[in-house]
Amino acid sequence: MRRPLGVLAGLVSLAALGTPTPADAATAAAAGGEAAGRCRVTVATPRVNDTAQIVSSAARQGCRTDALLRVRLKRAVPGADPVVKSGATRSGSVALTLPCAPGVYYAVATDHRGRGATSRAVRLTCAPASTPTATPRPTPTATGTPAPQPTATGPAGTVGTAEENEVLRLVNAERAKGGCRPLKHDAQLRAAAYGHSADMAAKGYFDHTSQDGRSFMDRIRAAGFTGGTAFAENIAKGQATPAAVMNSWMNSSGHRANIMNCRYTVIGVGAARKGQGPLHWTQDFAAR
Repeated sequence: MRRPLGVLAGLVSLAALGTPTPADAATAAAAGGEAAGRCRVTVATPRVNDTAQIVSSAARQGCRTDALLRVRLKRAVPGADPVVKSGATRSGSVALTLPCAPGVYYAVATDHRGRGATSRAVRLTCAPASTPTATPRPTPTATGTPAPQPTATGPAGTVGTAEENEVLRLVNAERAKGGCRPLKHDAQLRAAAYGHSADMAAKGYFDHTSQDGRSFMDRIRAAGFTGGTAFAENIAKGQATPAAVMNSWMNSSGHRANIMNCRYTVIGVGAARKGQGPLHWTQDFAAR
């Protein structure tokens, strides 16, 4: 196997080398008359979702013309890496789902116009993407979007809501036990985290990958966060309080590892719900 291993299933993280790029998407150079930097093929790093299935996806973004897009999920083994599932579309995006079997996987996407992208290779252990412990309340049938959340609840310059800042306080209390310095609440990371929580709540899904194919790094960069040498994301659903969600994360080895990683220096915490539905939580971490 010739590709570097990434993180375990259930979390998304990246240690950037050189110029930062999206954590679970590779971008191909523009070709075929498309404007440079606009038309690109992206592919999501395979991971295990909360129903113990391997999922990945690919998309053509910013493209003015249609083209066949094909994605292949490969398993890394000695010799030639076999394709375990493939799919194709002309609609712009395609997703793959299959029952999890432990192993090292990566995804390759290509379009008919010569663009391509290859994800990181990751070792999947078939653990779910998160470990919420609270039973979510039924989502109401009424439509609508999550109510806007204030960006400050304290003195000038304070980032986030009271709930989100309580999560930050609990995070820093745990980090102090491990000898790590406290994280600062970054406004751009908070915007990325809240935006993802709100999107999951509004559209009724639970995943690190947005339904439009964006990775957590796509969302962080779109929020204006620049630089950084390492990144990670935790998500959870259904916990009613900051203490409950922190208890869930701290009792999951992968999520705990993100919280207790002394390399990280800044965080964004976002909590959102739709109507009276379950809270969705997101933590975005970065090292600067």
